[in-house]
Amino acid sequence: MNVISIVIGLICIPIMFLGFIPLLGWLNWAVIPATVIGAIVGAFGEKKTGLIVNIIVFVVGTLRLTVGGGLV
Repeated sequence: MNVISIVIGLICIPIMFLGFIPLLGWLNWAVIPATVIGAIVGAFGEKKTGLIVNIIVFVVGTLRLTVGGGLV
């Protein structure tokens, strides 16, 4: 389960970084639900690496949406 969670987090990281480009902030709306799913999957594993990765991506993506007003 941890490997699946890490893979989800690693897929979301580049998408989140693309969301930092002006006018592409809407990509974080796709990242946030994916990281929540990754965090749920990671919570069932023995190691918590995937859970932590997904939580970090979730927090950074959410902060980006907050600063950008939800869209930009």
